[in-house]
Amino acid sequence: MSQKDVLFKEIFDKNSKKIFHLCYGYTGDKDSANDLLQETFLKVWQNLDKFRNKSLISTWIYRIAVNTCLTYLRSEKRQAKDELTENIIENRVEEFSEKNEQVALLYKSISKLEENDRLIITMVLDELPYNEIAEISGISEGNLRVKIHRIKQKLTELYNQNARI
Repeated sequence: MSQKDVLFKEIFDKNSKKIFHLCYGYTGDKDSANDLLQETFLKVWQNLDKFRNKSLISTWIYRIAVNTCLTYLRSEKRQAKDELTENIIENRVEEFSEKNEQVALLYKSISKLEENDRLIITMVLDELPYNEIAEISGISEGNLRVKIHRIKQKLTELYNQNARI
């Protein structure tokens, strides 16, 4: 194996789970999330030699993943996609055991947030440091803390609405 292969495998192993969660947060669909995960890491592989260490590699990968997810969402027909995502999530809720029902409800609630809010809350759930989330999302850390607070309030409302259904 070449040095690039070894480096890429290490990068993939360290970041793939978080990137999958990010993609799943955008799509609400495991198959689409896997496709976006693969597309993201294909771009990472193709551009690895262009990474300049000006930020953490995980930050760079998140940016690639976010752009990949946003491009995917824009290419979908918005209305049809929303209906499809809700149907998929509703079907999945039935598949989850009672133990996982809250997780399914959380992802269903996250899928109803606006795109940037989904990105931010997914990174918070993945326990990324706030300074890294701020860099990825392009806002100051102070503004990020306010935004996260508001997202959590909105998510709580959505979660409680979905729990009553």
